[in-house]
Amino acid sequence: MRSIDEVVIEFRDACVQLGGHTIWSGLSLEIKRGEFAAILGPNGVGKSTLIKVALGMTGLHFGEVRVLGAAPGRHQGEIGYLPQRRSFDPSLHIRGFDIVRLGLDGARWGLPLPMRRNRAREQRRIDDVIELVGASDYADRSIGQLSGGEQQRLLIAQALVQRPEILFLDEPLDSLDLPNQGAISSLIHHVSTVEGVTVVMVAHDVNPILAYLDRVIYIGPGGAVSGTAHEVITTENLSRLFKTPIEVLTTSDGRLVVVGQPEAPAHHSDRHEHGAATMLHAEHPHHHGDGTSH
Repeated sequence: MRSIDEVVIEFRDACVQLGGHTIWSGLSLEIKRGEFAAILGPNGVGKSTLIKVALGMTGLHFGEVRVLGAAPGRHQGEIGYLPQRRSFDPSLHIRGFDIVRLGLDGARWGLPLPMRRNRAREQRRIDDVIELVGASDYADRSIGQLSGGEQQRLLIAQALVQRPEILFLDEPLDSLDLPNQGAISSLIHHVSTVEGVTVVMVAHDVNPILAYLDRVIYIGPGGAVSGTAHEVITTENLSRLFKTPIEVLTTSDGRLVVVGQPEAPAHHSDRHEHGAATMLHAEHPHHHGDGTSH
């Protein structure tokens, strides 16, 4: 029987170089079974790269990484992965059920699986996971005709359909409006609890998921730090990571606010500046006053 204290993802003094450029180095962290962890940091520091290393899609320059007690890529069948949000053409007529079924057919890894015999059991699993994410009412509709939040629920179902032990999510809240960000955050927490899945999520804004997080990994130009959200997202840590004075405040409702913006390392060209005090974002700290992002 596996212990809830078991470390399922471990990086030790890890370094990644791409094209001769060091993305990050000296990265050490542990994520335990059943934890909900977020990877935060400015644009270009290698948050998605961390997930790709854990998946075995990108190798280390030096250091060590272990996933479920083995080298990355050894347990693909026990890992679910939702890449950065895909754009579905409105004319696409693939049904939601079929999108979820792709999770069984190995489409996430590009390798079709052999023909299986127990189709009835698979269909029950597809139906169950669609119900789990609250998508039963529209799963028979074309994916291109669904809203962004509805599409995201079906993609999460696709990543969960094989009952993974670890679920990697790369910016699952990106491009969603504020109500949908909250709804999808709550959904991810719910399914991770019900299914007993360890969730590792790259996030743009920590606030929608703040109440659910067990662990934060914050990567910046000055290194990385891991711990609880309120341990990691502090004035001292962010000032050190961004190598510039930053102040972190907590509002009366528990949301985190950063005062004093990082310069180029956190800049994201398709988002707009709005004042000196904003909600903490991972990709970019600027946020519109109405709570929406673009």
